[in-house]
Amino acid sequence: QVQLVESGGGLVQAGGSLRLSCAASGRFFSINAMGWYRQAPGKQRELVATITSGGNTNYADSVKGRFTISRDNAKNTVYLEMNSLKPEDTHVYYCKAIGRPSSWSLDTNYWGQGTQVTVSS
Repeated sequence: QVQLVESGGGLVQAGGSLRLSCAASGRFFSINAMGWYRQAPGKQRELVATITSGGNTNYADSVKGRFTISRDNAKNTVYLEMNSLKPEDTHVYYCKAIGRPSSWSLDTNYWGQGTQVTVSS
């Protein structure tokens, strides 16, 4: 079973920075794309950034130029460097991974438990 463990959330002042980490662990054949999503109370979960195993990235328009996603394939870990944070960035941030539990399986979506990011004005 694959588990995703997020860390790095917290409270920061507007204009500050945080770095989120998410490590995939457990038994799996491969981890392919990884990414970050965020969700406010009562709202739909939305994409923040994704990255493929080959390093191709995609960002939501609201975070382009401020956030940077990266990964360490050897560690099965994805990072989100968040700079110039704004109060509207306050959300629970969730890590997502797409992987294969075994060599004969199809891709499966995995989600972390979420980490709170709060940006004060």
